Amino acid sequence: MEGETSWNSHCADDMSKDIGEFDSFSELSDEGNKETIISVDSIVPDDLLERILAYLPIASIFRAGSVCRRWHEIVSSKRFLWNFSHVLSQKPWYFMFTSSDEPVGYAYDPILRKWYSIELPCIQTPNWFIASSCGLVCFMDNDSRSELHVCNPITKICKKLQEPPGMKFSDYSALSLSVSRTSHNYKISIVKSKQVPGNFLQWDLSIHIYDSETMMWATSLTEVLTGWRGGDESVICDGVLYFLIYSTGVGTPENRHSLVTYNLSSRSSPLIRSLIPVPGPLTCGRLMDLKGKLVMVGGIGKPDRPDIIKGIGIWVLNGRNWVEVGRMPHKFFQGFGELDDVFASSGTDNLIYIQSYGAPALLVFDMNQKLWKWSLKCPVSKKFPLQLFTGFCFEPRLEFAP
Repeated sequence: MEGETSWNSHCADDMSKDIGEFDSFSELSDEGNKETIISVDSIVPDDLLERILAYLPIASIFRAGSVCRRWHEIVSSKRFLWNFSHVLSQKPWYFMFTSSDEPVGYAYDPILRKWYSIELPCIQTPNWFIASSCGLVCFMDNDSRSELHVCNPITKICKKLQEPPGMKFSDYSALSLSVSRTSHNYKISIVKSKQVPGNFLQWDLSIHIYDSETMMWATSLTEVLTGWRGGDESVICDGVLYFLIYSTGVGTPENRHSLVTYNLSSRSSPLIRSLIPVPGPLTCGRLMDLKGKLVMVGGIGKPDRPDIIKGIGIWVLNGRNWVEVGRMPHKFFQGFGELDDVFASSGTDNLIYIQSYGAPALLVFDMNQKLWKWSLKCPVSKKFPLQLFTGFCFEPRLEFAP
């Protein structure tokens, strides 16, 4: 199918463009009439070849490892991983689930504009909670919310974490992951929320943090919120945990959502003091960390019907104020067809992906260029009216391991 490529059998044409030019060249001998073929591979030292290969797209690096034994040893070496981590960052990929029951789907590479059929380790169903950072992805089951795995979806290296503390069956949970690019250590946060029995307005909320350095969980905060409940949206950005809370019926439509900031170092409380209003009535909000800045993609509600979406906006948090940096043009908004008031969106580096739950269409927004662009069509079509699609963004990295 057009645009689809198996992860282990990339197109030879791509590699001929990437590495074919380095394969060999011709040279005249001293006699001037005899041509000698000299292989560049035989004269280029390992350290230079490592740097050349490190600049290839990650899909091409995997194929380069199949060229010969020498290249395989190079791309598998620790020195190559160090070189790879210091070149220009790979553009983030987007994995789209194509089944409501099985964790199967395709990953989109925005550099080569190709979809790859890859298998995700650990995850059992697409409705698991998912968070990603710096090449690692964290999965948490959606039943007991006590089974967690951290993995690298490219190398397939996976680690199961011990069960987190706190209430086992919470009404709402929000998962986030933050990986240090220097130390490769990571933190995982789970914000759990459960209604106080017999009291609709009050909700128990707790924050639990896992530190890969100590390999232990800690309950960082427990608090009772009045008039607000937790949700399923959170992100760790520059040492601060951000998560959205939702009104339980008190207040105007403009106050249906609010943002909580929680510093993981100072652990400030009570949470109600750190509330930041969202920029107007939103149907939903999606939080992400783009180069140390908190970004929110939100569905803009109609003034008279805030639960009905009329557009999608993108904001960056500056201090305690939101700055709008983009609004989806109407032609792209219409291109989704019938867009629900909630949708999937995630991003990292300078790319934001937006996807409707009702169709496999994927829209990409470049924060640097302020450019909207459809991805190459995903090699799957909608088979029945209630079929749902969702996905997540991750960085394709080789050097990170849980």
